[in-house]
Amino acid sequence: MSSSAARGDQWTFLTNHARVLLRVARDPDVRLRDIAAGIGITERAVQIIVADLEAAGYLTRTRVGRRNRYTIDPTVHLRHPADADHPVGDLLGAFLHREDAPQAAAAR
Repeated sequence: MSSSAARGDQWTFLTNHARVLLRVARDPDVRLRDIAAGIGITERAVQIIVADLEAAGYLTRTRVGRRNRYTIDPTVHLRHPADADHPVGDLLGAFLHREDAPQAAAAR
């Protein structure tokens, strides 16, 4: 058995932090439980990730009634030294543009 098969090929290109940020970018009023269900992680894990993203300056949380609304700062640069010359807006733009493309084509 190869070492790749032994690990079960469970790795992905995007981290849960990126997945949470993308979900928030799609819907700034999203509930944490909905993010958790969509990504397949616990609500507590999403809470920790949102706190990480907020502490790093990627998003801010504003209380609106009983809910939270999230705002992303697309100018904050990615954290890894190899990617630090790119703002997070580049990542969001690449994925959100791709996801919105079929809807835009259908609307034409």
